[in-house]
Amino acid sequence: MIIDFIADYYQNMEKYPVLSQVQPGYLAKLLPKSAPNIPEPIETILHDIQQYIIPGITHWQSPNYFAYFPTSSSIAGFLGEVLSTGFNVVGLNWISSPAATELEFVTMDWLGQMLGLPQSFLFSGVGGGVIQGTTCEAILCTLVAARDQMLAKVGRENIGKLVFYGSDQTHCALLKAAKVAGLECKNFRAIKTMRSTAFQLSAESLRTTIRLDVEAGLIPAFLCATIGTTSTTAVDPIRSLSEVTKEYGMWIHVDATYAGSACICPEYRHFMDGVENVNSFSFNAHKWFFTTLDCCCLWVKDPGALTKSLSTSPEYLKNNASDSKQVVDYKDWQITLSRRFRSIKLWLVLRSYGVENLRNFLRIHVKMAKRFQQLVESDNRFEVVVPRNFAMANVQHFNRNLLETMNASGKVFMTHTIVEGIYVIRFAVGATLTEDKHVIKAW
Repeated sequence: MIIDFIADYYQNMEKYPVLSQVQPGYLAKLLPKSAPNIPEPIETILHDIQQYIIPGITHWQSPNYFAYFPTSSSIAGFLGEVLSTGFNVVGLNWISSPAATELEFVTMDWLGQMLGLPQSFLFSGVGGGVIQGTTCEAILCTLVAARDQMLAKVGRENIGKLVFYGSDQTHCALLKAAKVAGLECKNFRAIKTMRSTAFQLSAESLRTTIRLDVEAGLIPAFLCATIGTTSTTAVDPIRSLSEVTKEYGMWIHVDATYAGSACICPEYRHFMDGVENVNSFSFNAHKWFFTTLDCCCLWVKDPGALTKSLSTSPEYLKNNASDSKQVVDYKDWQITLSRRFRSIKLWLVLRSYGVENLRNFLRIHVKMAKRFQQLVESDNRFEVVVPRNFAMANVQHFNRNLLETMNASGKVFMTHTIVEGIYVIRFAVGATLTEDKHVIKAW
């Protein structure tokens, strides 16, 4: 009945307003004040889901969803999630479910090869990959590793002097990670970018900022560079930035949360130029890679740097396999101890579609975004703010109420940003069910 319910939901999805139209606090007024004392039939529960829950859902899988970034789903990802939930294993270390661990490092090597990552990031080399929940976790783990690596050189008493860098386009996950990692928020350098250079972080600006910090007695420790920023999908020049960080012994992480998916296509691989010089790289397979939330793929050159910062070894988890050092215990690669069997859904996606089909799906989305941009460019009431790199167009319009009016119609959902004082409508293509007709309708 649940499967049928979901199938009907997808069949009828376009009948619902894409952006939920409910008001805050709506649900508490509709549901009982306490849990039932006796069991309720599934029919009653499903009726309540239809009546009360669906009106409060913003439909991320709708073909008319163009907001934020996509979280594209697929039958393969859905079925992989069913398997993961069905097995319901807690793969904290190798012995707790060997297949969960080994499938993860095999799948992460497959995906790393598809992206063209150097051997130094793969288990078949000296590095390795791990599936985190989200980018926030991936950045936190790498920032903690970078923090401890630097403090081992300069002394833990100097934690207040560590400086971490990004641009004014870097995702807020970096600042959140710094707060959790105990770093001084005042030591975050959001280096200014400009529209004239497509909002890239320039190596010269980074070098100048670092020199000023060093002269002030501070210690540069971490840079988060981005392939595909949230506001404009800007791409930071990895090679020239990594040359700067190398001079100061800094950790450089590449956040390719959204656009990393596209880099499985050879024509987008140039955006990763210089990746061989960085310490870590991550992207979300649950954004634009047909794998259901959550599935953030993180690769590191030196897994030991992660495990030194994140490992624990209580007596009740000790076992011969872990003691042998011949296995991966993923609990030491992440914040949490428990972990889901996420690799099985990614494995199903890779096998069910194959590399060439995945590339073609991504190219179709890019083509649709290009079509939308052409429509924008043909109308002098609108302006394209920055060049389109992937499957998102940025549109300037002088009436800010336009976006609210569109979203309130329920026919489409888009979101906005502000760059260099310009109010911009973001149009991100990536929902699995989106076709050309939906892009034309949105226009």
